[in-house]
Amino acid sequence: GMGETAQRAQLDLLARLNRDHLAAASVEGELSARIESFELAYRMQTAAPEAFDIEREPEFLKRLYGLDQPHCRHFSAQCLIARRMVERGVRFVQIYSGGMENQRSWDGHEDIVGNHRGFARETDQPIAGLLADLEQRGLLEETLVIWGGEFGRLPISQKGKNPGRDHNPHAFTYWMAGGGVQGGVHYGSTDELGHKAAVDKVSVNDLHATILQLLGFDHERLTYFHNGRNFRLTDVAGEVVKKILT
Repeated sequence: GMGETAQRAQLDLLARLNRDHLAAASVEGELSARIESFELAYRMQTAAPEAFDIEREPEFLKRLYGLDQPHCRHFSAQCLIARRMVERGVRFVQIYSGGMENQRSWDGHEDIVGNHRGFARETDQPIAGLLADLEQRGLLEETLVIWGGEFGRLPISQKGKNPGRDHNPHAFTYWMAGGGVQGGVHYGSTDELGHKAAVDKVSVNDLHATILQLLGFDHERLTYFHNGRNFRLTDVAGEVVKKILT
């Protein structure tokens, strides 16, 4: 691999060549953007080792996230790294639970009870630690935390000795914290079987519109007419769920 000094010298040489080319070319915007992208990549590379070094954290914080607990250590590390990234100005961070291999995911087609209990045990303390840590640092009010997946599970069991449940796109739950969302409230409910959303339904378009609103974007701002319909950032539909906002 290339050391930091050599890489910096290489980028400086590339920058000089690009500036010479820029002076003689008519592609100023494109070339300037390319130069900035190289510089951004370099800054990210040099900053990453420190940002990912959770050993710098005090022991009490490691325990808060559950790093001392073998059953949740992996997810705890992800949550702690996420807080360190947010603290350093990273604008979007994704934490993924499960999915490392087919038999290690939330997709509980078999043994739904054991599957979900196991993953809940792995994620409960790290998530609580992340929210508490963000709040005590004054970061939660400006950080939107979203937890969810792309579907729920049906209220009926599949066949088998340890039955699971199939996908349910008609009813599932998201929770959000911080970033302009009211705490301690719930919105919407399913029918008595948990099969379909029944009261205060929220579509995926509504969810997207609400998230965009919390991020400071009007989802209708870029509406454009195409093929007989008005398209926007949330396709052709979506309303902000104002009752959950502060």
